[in-house]
Amino acid sequence: MLRPLTRLALALALPALVAACASLPDAGQGRFVARSIELEGTRMPYQVFVPAASARRSGPLPVVLFLHGSGERGRDGVKQTEAGLGPYLRTHAADFPALAVLPQAPEGEEWSDRNNRLALAALDAAIAEFAADPARQYLTGMSMGGYGSWNIALAEPTRFAAIVPICGGIRAPRSERPGLMVEALAQESDPYAALAQRLKDVPIWIFHGALDEAVPPDDDRRLRDAFQAANARDARYTEYPQGDHNAWDATYADPALWRWLFAQER
Repeated sequence: MLRPLTRLALALALPALVAACASLPDAGQGRFVARSIELEGTRMPYQVFVPAASARRSGPLPVVLFLHGSGERGRDGVKQTEAGLGPYLRTHAADFPALAVLPQAPEGEEWSDRNNRLALAALDAAIAEFAADPARQYLTGMSMGGYGSWNIALAEPTRFAAIVPICGGIRAPRSERPGLMVEALAQESDPYAALAQRLKDVPIWIFHGALDEAVPPDDDRRLRDAFQAANARDARYTEYPQGDHNAWDATYADPALWRWLFAQER
């Protein structure tokens, strides 16, 4: 449903991408490069982490789409690199072997509807610009981005080789944040079973902190059970017994996650 629009956005962005090739980073070290995409009159900034030449394996690059949390919203094009995956990439700039695309949602908005289409357009643009592998696209997000990961995965169920939602959920965790939800499941009597049925063939690893008060782990526990009931192909759940809402630092620091993730292929 989203692909025609993302292809259109990519076509509109290609002239700028060609011009940007002259400013590609030094291949001797991994670093971020700033980009932006426009769709339906709305511009979204995003960053692309380009791995060091020495870290790349043979063949096209795998690519990770990262969706930030509420605190990183804005239009500066940088804040989304300052929590979650971004700090991990800076620490591992010498050895991280994949592209990473980090779009930024505007202040006060969720990862839904147009913002998701813009994020996918940014991903398409990065795949085209840096010759990434379409069969090795991965999706991850934290908190608000965990919700967004489900929204995008449900809209594009055959696109991603694996999904890693962190401290997200399905239903709004608080009454003052009614828009923080998985919209595609809003009318389902059992949204957990519905999600598991739709995504049971996609490798998924969910992470949450047991002491999380911002987004309690109840939804993710129900998803764990729903994936088990659906006989999912590879659905994993890790809960940190002493973890709070910041489950992302421990998750991205875990080498087992990256070994598992990069082993997945469409």
